[in-house]
Amino acid sequence: MQDLRREQLSVGQEKAILAGVLLPGMQVNPHDPLDELRSLTETAGAIVVDELMQKRQTPDPATFMGKGKIEELKRMADAHDAQVLIFENDLSPSQIGKIEKGTERKVLDRSELILDIFAARAQTLEARIQVELAQLEYTYPRLRAMWTHLERIAGGAPAGIGTRGPGEQQLEIDRRIVQRKKAQLRREIAEIHARKQREVAARKEDHFTVGLVGYTNAGKSTLFNRVTEGGAYADDKLFATLSTRTRRWDLGDGDAVMLSDTVGFVRDLPHHLVASFRATLEEAIHADILLVVLDASDPRAREQLETVDEVLDDIGAREPKRVLLLNKVDRLHNNSELLIQQAAHPEALAVSAKDGGGVEAVIEKLRAEVRGRVATTTLDLPVTDGKALSILETRAHIIERAYHGDRVHLQTRLGGRLLDELKAISPGLRVLDVSGAVVVSDAEKNGSWGG
Repeated sequence: MQDLRREQLSVGQEKAILAGVLLPGMQVNPHDPLDELRSLTETAGAIVVDELMQKRQTPDPATFMGKGKIEELKRMADAHDAQVLIFENDLSPSQIGKIEKGTERKVLDRSELILDIFAARAQTLEARIQVELAQLEYTYPRLRAMWTHLERIAGGAPAGIGTRGPGEQQLEIDRRIVQRKKAQLRREIAEIHARKQREVAARKEDHFTVGLVGYTNAGKSTLFNRVTEGGAYADDKLFATLSTRTRRWDLGDGDAVMLSDTVGFVRDLPHHLVASFRATLEEAIHADILLVVLDASDPRAREQLETVDEVLDDIGAREPKRVLLLNKVDRLHNNSELLIQQAAHPEALAVSAKDGGGVEAVIEKLRAEVRGRVATTTLDLPVTDGKALSILETRAHIIERAYHGDRVHLQTRLGGRLLDELKAISPGLRVLDVSGAVVVSDAEKNGSWGG
């Protein structure tokens, strides 16, 4: 019998058999229920050698699958010399233990696999801390079945988690170690979160902020690299991006935004992982606008969009306006597929991050949002206010100008956002009505600006 100790969750280069129970209401590809699990497994570095699915109304309480299917799994594993069985469904600790005993193989469920991928991909200290806490949160209830020496994971080593303990005494020691480690990591993440909030707030004060969000592998990083100086890792893999990257996006005509590329979402993303990555997703929570990137060529696009909306609501990103981008339209076989999706989402913009198609329409949309509602406005300001005059010359349309001593009257076409920005930086600026009188705002009446 093989050694069943779960020395680590890592499945790199191991032969894997995929398994799953198809239950009523599951959001999977009806033609290929294990397609996403297959992609996740390959992303983790394992080699898929066989697959087994079972349809059931309810899972078996003991082994999730029926006894006969567990025996079939063992025969398949023996035939392929597979080292690991990976389940589409989330399993309880006792179910994992019983399946391992029946198949004599290491067993991982979907959440453990995702945690393993995140651990392997986490490059920054921030991401490693967040992944480690998520691993501890998820695996703590499984201590009885899985762990011995938790000291090995101190420092966030991405080697994974999980060895069996020799007895109750060791189990209690391990539990205390885990609790202390979780408390330490929560403190570190709280500090990261607080720092991130300050950074985002400061950025929003000076810039219009845009967040790129979407399902994993939807093409966010490819789009990010196309419209900015880039630097985001982009690959045709799940979870290519785990850390937020922010760059300036020049929209032309004097307008610019700060664009942030964020971690991709996935169906049934482990709750603890979402909670731990809240600091990383701070950009999405407080952005002025969110560009939701959807792979229009994926047959599961509708379900993926539902997942993205659910995760955004879950992390508290309900206030930012969402603009849907139907990406990868270059992969569509015919225009009718795009027309169907546009009929379901009339406000969506079709783009191709790969070749740049449709990006101009996105720029126009953002430019309108940055400028706000454009109106004809007459401004009065000192001729010495070089900064305000420079912004008006580059970012507004000046219809007419007239000099009155040391002041200048400018009839302009500009948006509300730009006007608010000018008011903030130019104490001497005044808005005039058609008669030339100063328009007194509520803010002026209260003395919050003026001079």
